[in-house]
Amino acid sequence: MRVAVVGTGVIGVSWARLFLAHGHEVVATDPATGAAERLPDGVAFTPDPAEAVDGADFVQENGPERLELKHTLLATLDAATRPEVVIASSSSMLRPTDLARGVPGHPERVLVGHPFNPPHLVPLVEVVPGEATSEAAVDAAMAFYAGVGRTPLRLRAELPGHLANRLQAALWREAYSLVERGVATVADVDTAITEGPGLRWAAVGPITGQHLSGGPGGLGHVLEHLHPGTEALWGDLGSPTMTPELADRLVTQVTEAVEGTDPDTLLARRDAVIRAVLTARESR
Repeated sequence: MRVAVVGTGVIGVSWARLFLAHGHEVVATDPATGAAERLPDGVAFTPDPAEAVDGADFVQENGPERLELKHTLLATLDAATRPEVVIASSSSMLRPTDLARGVPGHPERVLVGHPFNPPHLVPLVEVVPGEATSEAAVDAAMAFYAGVGRTPLRLRAELPGHLANRLQAALWREAYSLVERGVATVADVDTAITEGPGLRWAAVGPITGQHLSGGPGGLGHVLEHLHPGTEALWGDLGSPTMTPELADRLVTQVTEAVEGTDPDTLLARRDAVIRAVLTARESR
């Protein structure tokens, strides 16, 4: 199978590694200087996006999150590919219906295939159809992502940020508020998650985790007895504004938290933990 990777930033390169590892022929394109050098061995490269997708069986688009630019790029991809080929965008925020407006020929094959960084390690891919997306395109995308070892999750409605980013945003909102109010440092926030609920969430997710904490009564017991306190917490959550002062505090504290460790070392540690968690889950 020939897969075109359009855009070779951090996400595009990671996609390319994944597709290669599963035996696909990968052709990549990116207008940036040095783009070809970022790619793993075995990936064909061309600066021409139309040439990259010519003959492709699946297209993964990873361009910048600017709708006008996406429209220009997607129109080029649409004109250069067979009409039945899925064009999946890695967009983390844009709605597929809005993306498809830039595809005059075959908008029915446009959808969002949003990964989590790094895609070659993290299994989740959010598959989001738009108003014009066909069921055939959704089915093809779900099968393709499953075939490269991912866990595709079809969303039932279009929302900015899809599903997981919205959950992350809710956590970041309160985390930033706590730092802003001086309740906790960035290091405290990170430790609270990695040494606490993050361990459970990697195993069972937040709502099933609640269910398990309820004993024989499960989630019903938790909701019956703890919902007043939970609602009180909801009312007390912060609504921070990203002022220059808050941004400076966050950047300063995260710099202190990593203690000068270079980014490559941090990434290697992160990836090693992700691999260990995935291995442990597979052995269950």
